[in-house]
Amino acid sequence: MPLTMRRSLMAAITAAVTCVFLAAAAGPASAHNVITSTVAHWGTFFGQHRPGGGDTSLRPVAVTVPGRVVGIGTSNSTDYALLANGALYAWGQGSHGELGDGRLRDSFTKPVRVRFPAGVKIKSIPANVMPFDTALAIDTTGHVWGWGFNYGGELCRGTATAYLRPVRLPFSHVTAVAGASDHAIYDAGGKLYMCGTNVFGELGDGSFATSYAPVRVRHLSGARVRSLVASYGNTGALLKNGSYYDWGLDSRGQLGDGVAGHASDVPVKVSLPGRVRVAALGGSLANNGQTIVKLVNGKLFAWGDDKYGQLGDGGSGDEPSPVRIFAPAGVTYKLLASSGSTSYAISAAGDVYAWGASSHGQIGDGGRSPVLTPVKVDSGAVAISATAADVAVLIGRRPAA
Repeated sequence: MPLTMRRSLMAAITAAVTCVFLAAAAGPASAHNVITSTVAHWGTFFGQHRPGGGDTSLRPVAVTVPGRVVGIGTSNSTDYALLANGALYAWGQGSHGELGDGRLRDSFTKPVRVRFPAGVKIKSIPANVMPFDTALAIDTTGHVWGWGFNYGGELCRGTATAYLRPVRLPFSHVTAVAGASDHAIYDAGGKLYMCGTNVFGELGDGSFATSYAPVRVRHLSGARVRSLVASYGNTGALLKNGSYYDWGLDSRGQLGDGVAGHASDVPVKVSLPGRVRVAALGGSLANNGQTIVKLVNGKLFAWGDDKYGQLGDGGSGDEPSPVRIFAPAGVTYKLLASSGSTSYAISAAGDVYAWGASSHGQIGDGGRSPVLTPVKVDSGAVAISATAADVAVLIGRRPAA
């Protein structure tokens, strides 16, 4: 199916991939003290195979994974759990190989093991999400692996071939990855590379040309990256110096530069009153997308689409420049995430809050109505990942002090 037709279909049925984020500090290391753990999932799995969604859960549902989970990640269609021993499990849709077990099948309730070549152990997966019907993982030697749909060539292997099992990608010394829709970004050896479709300039290379081979992101040469994020037509990089850059789609003010409707094919620095500690990027279609950040001083800001109240400012009007938002009284947000049109936070106490759209159960409060004020939907969480309408959290029980 031509790219333009596919994007139109995805927009019409609101089944496109979105993306989000997990806080930079919320990778596998954030759960390293967990003794026992449970993964909870809610919302709906979307994919090319089931564009209308599948296996909807209106409240968090526990998923049993055979081992100690130290990291989680999501794509629009599939969830992933990384174990302490380096094994990776997946559940959800698998019709394009997203489960990574060599078969074309769905597995909504039983996690299946992703089949890497012998000797490969996974170190991390991008909680700041995966591309459309596609998955990514970094091994203990610094190499990155990919599998699944690969519709836009985001796996950087020179083609748009689908893979039913993980294949090694052409990078080494990889420290961070992220992806959404049909593009992906890789921090390899301290340099940022991207592959995939580039309709909105989401590759950041100064063009709008799709590339199946790696291209360098412009204007960030030599920058030290803290975390990478991505969404439907956007990409973002949080640097270790606290600066945040984004590029790509700007239909609803996603770039945060004060003017909506002007896509950028190179990174744009967002003006914020302080250094950024955590960044969450969301969006699932060409007409949505939002960002939420937490500064080093604890203040929260958001910008972009606010049709369903996903910015958390209590309103529903787009914000092309960062606006101050607040957590509920007495609550301190530690981690942030944002999916299609819904946003999330984990508090310092481990409580999970959600606000924004919920037509597919992505709030997790048992309903399908938008929520303008953050509501508590789970507790005991140490990590979160959300994409499109698909949400997963890692619930941890820590040892007594």
